[in-house]
Amino acid sequence: MSPRSAQGDASGTSRIESLDVKIEVIVIPVSDVERAKAFYVRLGWRLDQTPSGIVQLTPHGSGCSVQFGTGLTSAAPGSATAYLIVSDIEATHNALVSAGVEVGDIFHVGPDGPVDGLDPDRRSYVSRATLRDPDGNTWLLQEITSRLPGRIEGGLTSFGSASDLTSALKRAAAAHGEHEKRTGERDDDWPDWYAAYLVSEQSGGKPPE
Repeated sequence: MSPRSAQGDASGTSRIESLDVKIEVIVIPVSDVERAKAFYVRLGWRLDQTPSGIVQLTPHGSGCSVQFGTGLTSAAPGSATAYLIVSDIEATHNALVSAGVEVGDIFHVGPDGPVDGLDPDRRSYVSRATLRDPDGNTWLLQEITSRLPGRIEGGLTSFGSASDLTSALKRAAAAHGEHEKRTGERDDDWPDWYAAYLVSEQSGGKPPE
């Protein structure tokens, strides 16, 4: 390989890594379009305008949608598995049950496998519940409040909805209360502390002390 070719490959790789690419839609296989549509609408997902024969719905606060319809996929109905991220799995579970949606009990992942109930320490990524649509497509609800390092680029903080931001602010307020207890002083610069805390949650960085 010539030096010029090697340089071209390196620069090409650099360009690819800097491309912004976002997942827009996930196609799920269903056997009855109208039945599936009714189910996801009952979950509170927004029904989007789509071409004839295609149904697209978007969960509140999500940048990614789901689609189903005739001829969209050759996968067997019920064969899809995906994750739904929530900031408070207990509140989400209660809301789904109140809406008449069948959802599995909350469990957390222990050293030896699944354990009934919430994670005692409410660690991020650990508490879960299983939701299935009428065809059996599986959605694994997962509580995430603080991202692992590297999952989101540092400094890039965003919230998909007002309720998502509200939950984050409540966590920041609770953490800031502990901060003031440790210092024994009122923190008049609390907006700066809140901002640093919210960024650290999403980037997986070290929270302010």
